Amino acid sequence: MRAYTLRTMHRRTHSATFTVLVSVALLAGALVMGAVLMLSGAPLALVVGTVLAAVPVLPVVGCYLWLDRYEPEPRSLLALGLGWGALVATAVALVLQFFDSFAFGGTDAFRAVVVAPVTEEGAKGLFIVLLLLFRRQEFDGILDGIVYAGMVGIGFAFTENILYLASAYVGVDGSTGGLESAVGLFIFRCLFSPFAHPVFTAFTGIGVGIAVLSRNRTVRVLAPIGGYALAVCAHGLWNASMMLQGGDGAVATYLFLMIPAFLLVAAFALWMRAREGRLLAAALADCAARGYLPAAEIPWLVRLPGRRVCRRHAQQAGGVQARRAMSDYQREAIELAYLHHRYLRGAPPPGFAAVGQQHIDAMRELRPRLIWPPAQPVRQVAAVNGGVA
Repeated sequence: MRAYTLRTMHRRTHSATFTVLVSVALLAGALVMGAVLMLSGAPLALVVGTVLAAVPVLPVVGCYLWLDRYEPEPRSLLALGLGWGALVATAVALVLQFFDSFAFGGTDAFRAVVVAPVTEEGAKGLFIVLLLLFRRQEFDGILDGIVYAGMVGIGFAFTENILYLASAYVGVDGSTGGLESAVGLFIFRCLFSPFAHPVFTAFTGIGVGIAVLSRNRTVRVLAPIGGYALAVCAHGLWNASMMLQGGDGAVATYLFLMIPAFLLVAAFALWMRAREGRLLAAALADCAARGYLPAAEIPWLVRLPGRRVCRRHAQQAGGVQARRAMSDYQREAIELAYLHHRYLRGAPPPGFAAVGQQHIDAMRELRPRLIWPPAQPVRQVAAVNGGVA
């Protein structure tokens, strides 16, 4: 009991440390970005930039929430990821790039192709590293890395788009400015490439996700570094394309680099989600063999269609409270499955036994309140659950 209490206190201390660090960073980032926006001296341009930059945010966030349906990450952490990208990462990148310009000089091309990707991807990836260090119990693998990276990238793109769109509205580098210039840039940055920053940072998230699942110490160190390096390279190539032939190469790069890269990352994320479904089924089957839950429940816990059927039936038969109990039970089971999968791989997180027991106890407490769909033939259950029965 004492060991369990100490582990619980250790997790709470780590969580509190993470909250304090991120909160202080968000406050500092907000002050820096607030000063930058105020010094721009163009309130109407900032309003136009903010309104246009906000257009793609909700649809892109929705894509990542859809991807995260198996085991939804805490909404508070996802919101912190957005805030980190919008305030902290942008502020850190601006400060570092200003320092580089002041201290080392260099050409505009060098700053765009090297300095900007290195500083921006480092500032964005730091949030994912902090999650790994202080909230590792919320980080189950590669898919989580992609989702958290996506949120940070969306936040960063939002603030960066405000600055670029406001500048386009004011008019820079000899351009006339106005709403027409801002809308033209909006079409390219917000409609044609809204996933750019999320895709860049996804490589860092994938690297951290690999580290979480690996039993090899070398891989745990090198995977995040390799992911960050790929993020920097992808970002640098994209920025370089903006400078080819006065920007004329951007369209070709978008068609032959950006779209394939996005489709590749999207396909990988979807494959990972399907793969996780199979891994979770195997983990819960092993849990059932150990007596942690009845094996008959597994088809209704693993696949998303079956889970929806269960929640719908519970609400129809027992009301909102029954639906909530079923939803809570499914969440606890999936958390247990992720944890048990890492145990089976030989890479369990610290204190996994105590955390696993918490999930088992919560499931045992919820079980008397569950209302399952009526018994169906195996063939029908498999149809509902996409072939897993």
